[in-house]
Amino acid sequence: MLKFDRQHIWHPYTSPTNPLPVYPVASADGVRLRLTDGRELIDGMASWWCAIHGYNHPRLNAALQEQAAKMSHVMFGGLTHEPAVKLAHTLIDITPTNLQKVFFCDSGSVAVEVAMKMALQYRAAQGSEARTFLTIHGGYHGDTLGAMSVCDPVTGMHQIFGNALPSQFFARRPTCRNDAEWRDNDIADFRRQLETHQHEIAAVIMEPIVQGAGGMHFYAPEFLRQVRKLCDEYGLLLILDEIATGFGRTGTMFACEHADIVPDIMCLGKAITGGYMSFAATLTTEAVSELIGSNGGIFMHGPTFMANPLACAVASASLELLLEMDIPNNIGRIAKGLKRGLADCRELPTVSDVRVFGAIGVVEMREAVDLAVIQKMFVERGVWIRPFGRLIYVMPPYIICDNDLNVITSQMVEVISAL
Repeated sequence: MLKFDRQHIWHPYTSPTNPLPVYPVASADGVRLRLTDGRELIDGMASWWCAIHGYNHPRLNAALQEQAAKMSHVMFGGLTHEPAVKLAHTLIDITPTNLQKVFFCDSGSVAVEVAMKMALQYRAAQGSEARTFLTIHGGYHGDTLGAMSVCDPVTGMHQIFGNALPSQFFARRPTCRNDAEWRDNDIADFRRQLETHQHEIAAVIMEPIVQGAGGMHFYAPEFLRQVRKLCDEYGLLLILDEIATGFGRTGTMFACEHADIVPDIMCLGKAITGGYMSFAATLTTEAVSELIGSNGGIFMHGPTFMANPLACAVASASLELLLEMDIPNNIGRIAKGLKRGLADCRELPTVSDVRVFGAIGVVEMREAVDLAVIQKMFVERGVWIRPFGRLIYVMPPYIICDNDLNVITSQMVEVISAL
């Protein structure tokens, strides 16, 4: 199996001719991955942050099985179904109250593409020729072309495609990590960009409070409040990419709640189905949808698997589990465990920073790590952690117990100490 995999299958972010090693998984349950050789790994990644309830959850399994017995898929053009309506109702209930329109799509990257297209059609309906987006450095929004164009152009993963991407505006990312540190010059470059390019900018797009794969940066809620005020001042839509931060990861249902602001468009994905299926949604306001639909306008997007009934059913079941959870206390518990467990890394000479926000723990190294080497070291110690660049980080399932969390952090300290 491994030989065929290596010869014929491309894995993410690796060479197709000299790929990184892979580890075959036979099954998964709770927070554990079982390899085909019998070893068990405690999962510190929640399968790229989406398996928030762990694996093989009986209620999520049942939701899929019950829906599959009725219908696995039906086109959403001209048809609708109860799973989609139920899920849309829940999303409208739990997201900011101004978001009343739901567009289902099939991945986080597509949710961003949909949001950007919504903003462009909205501006066109206003009579504006603005076609450019403003964002901040250090961001990551996906791997499709439009999403790539608003990822960090210097430190991001997509520099090779620079000449093929639309040119966007980038402001300096904030350096203040919390409101106690707030300095007004953190918003100065963003303000200058708006003043200079206001007639070219269609909308602002950014990740709220936590920047994910662009560098795992955390920034002060005040920055987001200032951005919201400036968008209102200049009449621009604010798109918030909550794909990585949504559904409790930062200690609130959505990260924008830390700043007590609301977006005009919100992108959701990753944890929406509890890691069971690829699925996403883009929500917007009545005002945006009405202007796009004015004079017979239609929104030009329609994924084949839009509102897939299986995905909608398991997403509703996942959100039911999440709503039963005491998110602040549970995520606070994980945050305390991460802070306590990673504290010793601060003293290591190879480490430049240690930071924790909600159920996100990051150890930033001074130099990039050798992924093949460090991955093997973690697997040998019974934990699954996949670093990138200089970042060794964890975003575990919410169901992880304190003992398993302690195993993950202690092994992180041990491995990093050995580098």
